Amino acid sequence: MEDISELLNLTKKNNASDLHLSAKKPPIMRINGDMIRVDSVPALTPEQVKSMIYSIMSEQQRATFEKEFEMDFAISFSEDARFRVNAFNTIDGPAAVFRVIPGKILSLEEVGAPPILAELTQKEKGLILVTGPTGSGKSTTLAAMIDHINTRQRKHIITIEDPIEFTHQSKQSLINQREVGIHTKAFSRALKAALREDPDVILVGELRDLETVHLALTAAETGHIVFGTLHTSSAPKTIDRIIDVFPANEKEMIRSMLSSSIEAVITQKLLKRKDGSGRVACHEIMLGSQPIRNLIRENRIPQIGSMIQIGSKQGMKLMKDSVYQLLQDDIIDKETAMQAAAEKTATDDDEGGINKGSF
Repeated sequence: MEDISELLNLTKKNNASDLHLSAKKPPIMRINGDMIRVDSVPALTPEQVKSMIYSIMSEQQRATFEKEFEMDFAISFSEDARFRVNAFNTIDGPAAVFRVIPGKILSLEEVGAPPILAELTQKEKGLILVTGPTGSGKSTTLAAMIDHINTRQRKHIITIEDPIEFTHQSKQSLINQREVGIHTKAFSRALKAALREDPDVILVGELRDLETVHLALTAAETGHIVFGTLHTSSAPKTIDRIIDVFPANEKEMIRSMLSSSIEAVITQKLLKRKDGSGRVACHEIMLGSQPIRNLIRENRIPQIGSMIQIGSKQGMKLMKDSVYQLLQDDIIDKETAMQAAAEKTATDDDEGGINKGSF
């Protein structure tokens, strides 16, 4: 099988989240979190994988891939068949991972988001971060939040992504989407320019470096609502990660900026449903309450977990409580809950962590 479209159609047909192509190995799909081999297709040669990857690249993308040895981009086959692609090289030859991007932008209700996320879209300024490991649905949640604003408010929304995943149509709001490498040279350059483009809402696909983080904090402080993502597993670790980007002599200033601008950190992971119908998101939610802001400013980050627990009436929630609720509601089984409990996440024991005895 040398036609990549056949494999991508098979991926969609099986409701897989990802398709993996690697030289000297058969194609593999990730279905409900599990890696499943496509038994009907033999191991692919390096030449076959290269041919498949190059068939969906432009000349410029091929040149970049040959120069840089890896590349991120997105492709569309139809309205409901869009994929985020990462092509790279390995010891055996070329490889690529295709992440399925749903054709329809789901609502916050459809993605099972807690009601507090809809409330957060009403904010006029501040920083809202959606965090979690790769494949935890961060982009889907952010797309739902942006669509919630687009459907209900008259705003100017600018997104800066690498690559663009979900494509939005302007509804009540005006949406301008920019892709790094195609419409701008870098996140930081686009974010700096965005401040001169009369935005109300700015989405930064990923806070990758010091300059981008600093600009995002500045934008959040100066009357814009800024959404962003980080690959962190908890609210305390997210705060630490942001502060650690900066040199020692700037950390106090950044703690002050972050404490005044942070509105929420939403950490999520996907767990297998008990009935085998797919996966369900569980969340840890930290809101920018005054006690939380004080802890950040005073560099008492390890106490944030306890403060999240205390703030449950405001909509805050620890990951362990989200997992336990899914277990109580018979959505996940005990084994899945125990697995989630065993993982080192936001909720390490000194941060109000998951106690295995709870299950």
